[in-house]
Amino acid sequence: MPSSAEETTNHLVVYLKRILDDLVKQSHQNVVPTDVCTRRASVALIVRIRPHYDHWPTKDDTEQCNSSLPDQETFFTRNWVLRGDPEVAFIKRASRDGDRWTSHVALPGGKREAGDKDDKAVAMRETLEEIGLDISSDNALFCGSLPERIVKTAWSTVPIMILCPFVFLWLSPDIPPLKLQPEEVASIHWVPIRVLLSPSSQSYEYVDISDRLAKRRGPLVKSAIRSMLGSMRFSAIRLLPSESLYCTSRRDLSMGNEVESTEKTWPRPGIQAKYFSGPNDTLKSTKPLLLWGLTLGILIDFLDYFPPHNAIKLWRYPTFTAYDVQWVINVMTSALKQRNRALLLSQKSYQQSNPEGILCMGEISELSVSQGSCSTEIISSGKADGKQFDAVGIMLEGYYQKVRQGAILTMILRLFGTTAMLYFAKKRWRQKL
Repeated sequence: MPSSAEETTNHLVVYLKRILDDLVKQSHQNVVPTDVCTRRASVALIVRIRPHYDHWPTKDDTEQCNSSLPDQETFFTRNWVLRGDPEVAFIKRASRDGDRWTSHVALPGGKREAGDKDDKAVAMRETLEEIGLDISSDNALFCGSLPERIVKTAWSTVPIMILCPFVFLWLSPDIPPLKLQPEEVASIHWVPIRVLLSPSSQSYEYVDISDRLAKRRGPLVKSAIRSMLGSMRFSAIRLLPSESLYCTSRRDLSMGNEVESTEKTWPRPGIQAKYFSGPNDTLKSTKPLLLWGLTLGILIDFLDYFPPHNAIKLWRYPTFTAYDVQWVINVMTSALKQRNRALLLSQKSYQQSNPEGILCMGEISELSVSQGSCSTEIISSGKADGKQFDAVGIMLEGYYQKVRQGAILTMILRLFGTTAMLYFAKKRWRQKL
């Protein structure tokens, strides 16, 4: 009798087939470049089926697969596939000074160059260059794309590029020897989809954002901001890979450096962790493999195809670790969160009624949100400051501006509160004299 884990895996494979069938047929929202944002980049979400121990492909299965690679329909009829475990490939980027995404967990991919035919060709080229896996070969099947999104910086106000995610299915039970580019990739990890869908995999990544709040200020000001606000907490998924490969060509790959690179500073317990801890003055422990940020948003769009179609619940709004800052931000963003949640619900209906899926930057349907509820009504086509069609992008629309305002307001309130306390303490001390 099959175990519960095996039954779950079988269901995931069935769901995966339906999802990939839908992706091939669907046309997702495309962001048209403007003068404001012309740079484009692509990433590859690569899915493979890891054979189950009790249903390992035979030699004949492997030879048959290599001699005549199946189409998608035939692939999902094979026994080792139906009993296998679907997985997604993630890379951990190499540590590089000045790199915006240094040491981040990501999908293989990169920027579009002049010689690239299209966005899909970028994903194929970058995957081959970064990890040595040829997804343009017959061993891989292109299965469609996920919604494009605008990558922004400076508290989500300045667009810097358009990101195009593409989905590929690896058809062979074997993966050829991979060749990791040491300047780009530190490691590659295959993570089961069941792990990604598990609520127990939810975690947080803590980031020091004092540089963003005080770009032109000195270290003293940045330390003061860090002490008052703490770190910024981002929603994350803890990855538990079934297989990992590390780049042995890295210059810093030694026993001492590797241990150091896998350590993370975690906030000290107690109130001090919430108010005065920074990313470099806390106890060290082994750093887990955390997926967060931009790549998490792409993954949520993919996982949302799996039942119960609520992958957005794996994500939480970013906030600061200090309790009073959290409270101020929650108050200031309450109405915004409700509006964005309503927009996300209405957007699913809009996508179904707009099969062409073409979106100019800034174009979106205006919404009328009933106060105190999540009901919405699409009124007309208009402009709304660069709304995106990806789930996390919609939820974050306008949020970071409020977060910045909330952080500044909290620091001002603390200053006034401290000044008032000192004033009344001094006044009372004088009265006693």
